Amino acid sequence: MILEKVIAGSGVIAIEGNPHAEISSVCNDSRKVAHGSLFIAVKGFASDGHTYIATAIGKGACAIVCEDMDMARNQVAQAGAEGITLVQVGSSRHALAIIAANFYDNPSEKLTLVGITGTNGKTTTVTLLHRMFTALGYNCGLLSTIANYVGNRGTEAVNTTSDPITINSLMSEMVDAGCEYCFMEVSSIGVEQERVAGLKFKVGIFSNLTHDHLDYHKTFAEYLRCKKLFFDTLPADAYAITNIDDRNGMVMVQNTKAQVVTYSCRKIADHTCRIIEQSFEGMLLRMDEKESWSCLIGMHNAYNLLAIYTTAVVLGSDPQEVLVALSSLRPAPGRLENIRGPRDMSVIIDYAHTPDALENVLKTLREIAPDRELICLFGCGGDRDKTKRPEMAAIAQKLADRIVVTSDNSRTEKTSDIMADIKAGMDTSGRARSLFIEDREEAIRTAIMIASQGATILLAGKGHETYQIIGTEKKHFDEKEIVNGIFETAE
Repeated sequence: MILEKVIAGSGVIAIEGNPHAEISSVCNDSRKVAHGSLFIAVKGFASDGHTYIATAIGKGACAIVCEDMDMARNQVAQAGAEGITLVQVGSSRHALAIIAANFYDNPSEKLTLVGITGTNGKTTTVTLLHRMFTALGYNCGLLSTIANYVGNRGTEAVNTTSDPITINSLMSEMVDAGCEYCFMEVSSIGVEQERVAGLKFKVGIFSNLTHDHLDYHKTFAEYLRCKKLFFDTLPADAYAITNIDDRNGMVMVQNTKAQVVTYSCRKIADHTCRIIEQSFEGMLLRMDEKESWSCLIGMHNAYNLLAIYTTAVVLGSDPQEVLVALSSLRPAPGRLENIRGPRDMSVIIDYAHTPDALENVLKTLREIAPDRELICLFGCGGDRDKTKRPEMAAIAQKLADRIVVTSDNSRTEKTSDIMADIKAGMDTSGRARSLFIEDREEAIRTAIMIASQGATILLAGKGHETYQIIGTEKKHFDEKEIVNGIFETAE
């Protein structure tokens, strides 16, 4: 593709060299540069892409997009190269998203793109939307925390919201594969870093806003601003679907150009849902005055299912067909997965890693089995938001009978320091009912061993993850494998 077309609309300030250079690929990682690549030098948080321009040229880059033209010229001179085209832009990060969309021929415009943002529920909602629309006969794509799918072909995901090149490359594959819909998680960090700039969304969904990512955003107000920015930039022909039971539900859409559609489990809204009854096997819902059964459980899942139903109806699906399809959906991996064990025991594996998510899951388990002992096992991630650690401890203390505090992905923090932060959120009563065991597998074995007849044990924080990061080592760690192994030995 010709450079001039690739950089159109990316905020070009100046061009030095040949604007008609033939571009074979676009990269913002110098390690991926090949002959004929356009290298975009992005100023990141850990490093500045401008310092890798000479390396990119050495690997065959023929054109460079940069913010600092003087630095780029120095790098070209350092590489001893001639005929390199330099393109100066106001923001390399913004230009990266626009350039990626241009290079892949703006694939989001050829799909019905649905994005969801919020603290909790994103993965479940997009995963089940993908499954439901597939069941309704459509070819669909998925971009999620767990996996990316082009039709039925899946690959492991790295980030909640991938980089713009990966996003547009995958969407281009979806278009080529005949996909009609793409369902995508949109994180606050992804919005702030402009990873979704240049994408044309048909639907934006807001789930909820609670405590998370303050290690990155620093303040809740900034976290909210980044979420809201997603809706502020939706086009007029899009739909903004929002949960009005969340106190920020209407704040999210107050400046959007899109058509606002509301959903609620407590108030009058465009679409509503009520839980009629529930057990560990599922729940009976009244969705827009029609009854529907789901094998998912919990109020938070009622919201997720309502968001899915609302999205499908807004996009023109028959409500009754949607309810039938909803009843066949299974939970997303690592979301309230129930493993039944000896002594009538239930081990629940869930990704809950925020105060609100932990509270939702514990309340659900308490409501379903109020007379059973409830044991909560959890830890908190290292090198991440420290302020939520005592909050999660207070919630566990309030809602669980016994608590096992252990490691999660401690990363480069000492697990003992993380556990101390958690312990600080408990009073004397909470500490007396708690065990502190650094090794997570040992902690799981202990929780099962001390559980009473018919107990419910929640393993919170890991969910779908099949690894644990301690220090800089990423090792295999699958809680389902561990629990099943313990139960097999017990039998």
